[in-house]
Amino acid sequence: MTVEKTFVMVKPDGIQREIVGNIISRFERKGLKLVGIKMMKLNRGKAETHYAEHIGKGFYEELISFITSGPVVATVWEGLDAIKIVRKIVGATSPDKAEPGTIRGDFVLCTTFNVVHASDSIETAKREINLFFEKNEIFDYSLTIKDFLS
Repeated sequence: MTVEKTFVMVKPDGIQREIVGNIISRFERKGLKLVGIKMMKLNRGKAETHYAEHIGKGFYEELISFITSGPVVATVWEGLDAIKIVRKIVGATSPDKAEPGTIRGDFVLCTTFNVVHASDSIETAKREINLFFEKNEIFDYSLTIKDFLS
């Protein structure tokens, strides 16, 4: 197990449904550390860069239109095996495969509006974190309360 950083984005439907706090609290309760967070509205260029692997697919234009339709909340999480842990908490992309108890299993009815995006590999996490955050927007800190209690 290694300490990793990973990227999670609450999509416009997650904000519109007012479940941002619920999503963030799931990662916090698991023990992951929030090291970066900001709300933003993606322009088409940033959205196209983020979803470059989907260019040419039938759902691409719908995806770009959706992700630029309203604000998103971009976050960076840190922890042991963070990428794998976050993906498990998020659940499968398809709502019929997402297990109850996962974010998508609890909140998603269709793949288009699947509430959240999470990096799927170390390489992807690095690329996405660098796309959405400057180096000075990622914080390195200790969890003071844990230090105090030990």
